[in-house]
Amino acid sequence: MSQLADMICGNFDQSASVFIYRSSTYLTRFFQDADTDYEHDGSTRALWVQSVLSEILENEPRPDASTPPDAFLRVIATLMDQGDAHNEDPHRPKALEMLNATLAREGFEAFYGEDRKCYLRRTDGNRSVLKQVLPHRPFSKAEQEKRDQLEAYLKRCSEDELIEEVLLPLLRQLGFQRVSVAGHKDKALEYGKDLWMRYVLPTQHVLYFGIQAKKGKLDAAGRSTENIAEILNQTTMMLGHEIFDPEVSRRVLVDHAYIVAGGEITKAARNWLGQRLDATKRSQIMFMERDDILNLFVVSNGALPKGALPPSDDIPDEIPF
Repeated sequence: MSQLADMICGNFDQSASVFIYRSSTYLTRFFQDADTDYEHDGSTRALWVQSVLSEILENEPRPDASTPPDAFLRVIATLMDQGDAHNEDPHRPKALEMLNATLAREGFEAFYGEDRKCYLRRTDGNRSVLKQVLPHRPFSKAEQEKRDQLEAYLKRCSEDELIEEVLLPLLRQLGFQRVSVAGHKDKALEYGKDLWMRYVLPTQHVLYFGIQAKKGKLDAAGRSTENIAEILNQTTMMLGHEIFDPEVSRRVLVDHAYIVAGGEITKAARNWLGQRLDATKRSQIMFMERDDILNLFVVSNGALPKGALPPSDDIPDEIPF
């Protein structure tokens, strides 16, 4: 841990070092770049960095016992940013060698991907350790606060705000392509969907998705069937209507339909829909309710909508006179 702390601090002779020197201010900026909230407290730099790394490894959520937390993976990626190459070429072979000498003791190896970002893999099987999107893992304190802020926003936002301020950035962050609002200003052009998007599989095959989004709770109990009946009609339209993908210059059918709610989708609503759709269409339907949105938004590290930020964040640093 001390060797890694020295690399982050740049505690080497700068005339020959392959790691840049970071003063107190730049250490704080380093951890901000790694999407953490640590700020240097003025104590001895290397010791402080060691304590931060220990806290990340001990307290941050991790997918399993043998995989480092996402925050640690981001620290490594930030440390090995090719834009910070110092006294060597941008591929940073010497820095990579030094880092791997430290990581080898823990059974890991750092490497650069085709995107020129640094990743880790286990040396016992060469399995890559990538950033995990695990929506049901435990949340850190900061992540839980972010989730609470977004939940409060979802309770008061409009349907358009749900789509444009939450779903669009979330889906793009999750890797969907060409996420487009399907004529939401002209309801006649939607053909049952608020959004359409595409997802490219590792085999380069493309799947198309349509989304029907509703702000509140979807239920099918008592007099609530009117809302879910509308969803049924729109979902049927969505699955039967072609969309034009300008990237391939052809019309395609939607492979799957997401039904998204800013509130709860009750079991009664899911069953009501299932009973009225044939087996083929049932297999094309997927559900996403408020808890799914909240958890995915947090673990994918999306930026909160402006309307979800606490009031203090909107106050300027200096008040003009």
